[in-house]
Amino acid sequence: MTSKAPSGHFRHLIIAGVLVTCFTAIFYIYYKPSMSWMPCTDKPQPDVCTEACLNVIANKTENTQEKMQAVTTVEPSKDHLPEIVVLIWYWPFGEHFDLNSCESIYGIKSCRLTDDRGQFDQAHAVMFHIRDIGGDLPSLLAMSRPPRQKWVWMDMESPTYSPKLIGAEDLFNLTSNFRRDSDIWIPYGRLVEISDEDEPFQMPQKDKLVCWIVSHWNDNHRRVGFFNEFSKHINVEGYGRHFNRLIDPQDYNKVMSSCKFYLSFENSIHKYYITEKVFNPMRLGTVPVVLGPPRENYEEIIPKDSFIHVDDFQTPQELAEHLKALDQNQEMYERFFSWRKDYVAKSSVFGQEHACYICDHLRKFRSFSIVKDVNKWYFS
Repeated sequence: MTSKAPSGHFRHLIIAGVLVTCFTAIFYIYYKPSMSWMPCTDKPQPDVCTEACLNVIANKTENTQEKMQAVTTVEPSKDHLPEIVVLIWYWPFGEHFDLNSCESIYGIKSCRLTDDRGQFDQAHAVMFHIRDIGGDLPSLLAMSRPPRQKWVWMDMESPTYSPKLIGAEDLFNLTSNFRRDSDIWIPYGRLVEISDEDEPFQMPQKDKLVCWIVSHWNDNHRRVGFFNEFSKHINVEGYGRHFNRLIDPQDYNKVMSSCKFYLSFENSIHKYYITEKVFNPMRLGTVPVVLGPPRENYEEIIPKDSFIHVDDFQTPQELAEHLKALDQNQEMYERFFSWRKDYVAKSSVFGQEHACYICDHLRKFRSFSIVKDVNKWYFS
């Protein structure tokens, strides 16, 4: 008697059973890879798994191996960053500095500083000290440069003593100076958190009440007019060329630290123009009495109770009387140094710090940029 072929309904049941079996196997391959007792594992049963089922298992195993290899791949070391080259077109005021200091002093790696103009085409940035450009401006305007190379306008003089580069309003891509709104901000000094390497602060011995070191004397300066009235009411130890009392560089720290107060009077008053005249006294344990931009500018970079601003007093005489009172109250005087428990004052290195942080900026920001009318930005 000839057997009958399975009915259509029966064939559907067989196909459904095989699919369920394969689905179950694939499920356990994905979620229970260690359970080898199920069909269609790494030792498949040919009487149960179809070829399609076995292909799924093979692909799964292959993908798993690729993922494992990807996980164990070692990423490139951050110690091998691509080198950034910064060309120093002019040494600022002719003063040279160590070209190999970015990593050792500032922790900025893979930065190469050079003054070799033969490497112009390889430089990622060129730093121009604008005080030294002078008659070279026409040749700079005519130069052809790599399209991605950044030209950096760098200056630390106030606008009063800086030249306007007429015709070069759009020549530069970045700015670097003491202005908080420059691209690479480099103040004349900083307060940084104290470290274990720093000596605990001890108040220096004081034998002078008020001191001032000045060589650049101009009767039209606000500081000169203020001093002429102020000195009528309090004794000021004057040093520098104007007072015919020059200080040997080796004696500077000793003289400065022996003064209770120092007249940190800027030669011109501009936004954020706060110079070493403030940071050197703070570094050496002397309270700066400042004449410059508004108090708000100072308070952005040094504690509000670490200095005295002349604008807080109605007259120079009122300021003089206040300093005399502080001289008689040691507890009040020492409050000006409360910040020394947590911070130390550091002076910036002119030119060197700019070049290194230009390098750091270029590594972090690679987008297109241009300074539209640098003269309007700086001299307005």
